[in-house]
Amino acid sequence: MSQYHPLATQLNETIETHHSVLYSALSQRGKHIFFPFSGILGQTAEAKGKKWNATIGIALEEDGSPMRLQCIDSHTDLAPEDEYTYASSFGKSELRELWRKMLYVKNPSLQAEVSVPVVACGLTHALSVAMYLFIDPDESLIVPDLYWGNYNLMFKYVYGAQFQTFSTFENSGFSVRSLRESLSGSVGKKVVLLNFPNNPSGYTPTKEEAGEIVSVIKERAEAGDTLVVLLDDAYFGLVYEDGVYDESLFAPLVDLHERVIVVKIDGATKEDYVWGYRIGFITCAGKGMNAQVLGALEAKLAGVVRATVSNVSHMSQSILIQAYKTTDYEAQKREKYALLKARYEKVQEVLREPKYKEVFTALPYNSGYFMCVKLREGLDAEALRTQLLKEYDTGVIAIGDMFRIAYSSLPIADIPSLFENLYSACTSSLRSS
Repeated sequence: MSQYHPLATQLNETIETHHSVLYSALSQRGKHIFFPFSGILGQTAEAKGKKWNATIGIALEEDGSPMRLQCIDSHTDLAPEDEYTYASSFGKSELRELWRKMLYVKNPSLQAEVSVPVVACGLTHALSVAMYLFIDPDESLIVPDLYWGNYNLMFKYVYGAQFQTFSTFENSGFSVRSLRESLSGSVGKKVVLLNFPNNPSGYTPTKEEAGEIVSVIKERAEAGDTLVVLLDDAYFGLVYEDGVYDESLFAPLVDLHERVIVVKIDGATKEDYVWGYRIGFITCAGKGMNAQVLGALEAKLAGVVRATVSNVSHMSQSILIQAYKTTDYEAQKREKYALLKARYEKVQEVLREPKYKEVFTALPYNSGYFMCVKLREGLDAEALRTQLLKEYDTGVIAIGDMFRIAYSSLPIADIPSLFENLYSACTSSLRSS
C-alpha cells in the first residue's frame, strides 16, 4: 500500500492542513482508509428517487417497498424501510445526532465540539475501528493491568499491538503514579486505553483521581508527547457511590491540549441493556479540531465500518431511535440502575462478614457490572473455578489469582449464597492441601 487512494489523499490533506498532530497520530492503515463516496454507494445516492433505479443490491416488491417474508415481517411493527434496507455505513443520521446530543446531557461539563458519532457493530467493533485508525503493528498500547480479556484477541493478535501495562490499583484506589510512570520516557506518540467502569474490577476513579489522570496527560502533552487516548466507556453511567467521577474523561480531555486526541467508545449495549442489538458508537474530538477535520475523521471511521461489516443492523438502530424518543425512557433507565445498585449494595453487605477475609480480599469496586476478589496465597483460582462448577453449581471467571464476579446477573437473594459457596470451596481446598 505505497500509494494512497485519491479519496484517502483528500481526507489526509484536510487533516494535515488543519490538524497536523492528528495526521501524525494516524496509523498507516488510518492514512490509507477512506470512505468510497464515488463508488457504488455514491452512485446509488445520486440515483435515489429516480423512476428507474437499478443501483443498490436489494430486492423490492412490485410496489417498490423492500421485499420481505411474511413469516419475518409479522414479528415487527417497524416500517419496512426502517428495517430491511441497508443502513448507511456511518449509521442512521437520526440515531447519530440523538447519541451526540445525549453525550452533552450525560456529560454536563462537555463544552467542546465533537464529531458526530459513527455507528459500529457493538463495542468490540467500535474498539477495533479505533485501533485500525490509530495503532500500527508492534506499536505500544498503554493499558491498565486489569483489562478485558478480549483486548488480547483484538489488539495483540489482530492489530499486532504490544501491551505496556501499568498497575491499576495502589492501596485502595487507582494508581495515578503508575500511569504517570508508564507515560514517561522518550517523547513521541503514545496510545493509552482507559476503561471506566473497569472490566473486570468494576472501578471508576474518584473525582480527585480523575483530575489527577487529566493532569498527567496534560503534563505529557506539554512535554511534547502526542497522546491518543482511547476511552472504553462500555459501562458508562453505572456509578454507585458519591465522590466517584460520574462523567466520561472525554469531557475534560477533549479541549485539554492540541497534542491530545480523544476517542470515546461507547454504546447502547450496556447503557440500554441491549447486548444482542450490537450498537456501538465512536466519537472523536481534540483541541483545534474544526468541522472539516472532524468530518474527515468520520469519513475514515465509516470507511473502516464499510470495509469490515459494511453497515450495522438497521432494525436495531431504528428501535433505539424509537426508544430514545419515548417519554419514560429516562424513568425506565433509572429503574434498572436502581436494581443494579441494590445488587452492588448487597455485595458490600455480604462482604462485611469477617470470615471472608480469611480466604479472599475484594479489590476496589464502586461501579459497573463486576467486582473482583483476590484469593489468599496457596489457593488456585482455576482449580477452584472447576470445583465450584462441579460441587457447588456455581460459575465465576478465574483471572490469574482472582475471581471476577458479575453480580449484575445475580438476583439479590442469590448473592449471599454465591459468596458462601466461594468461601466453602476455598476453605475445603486449604484443608485438603
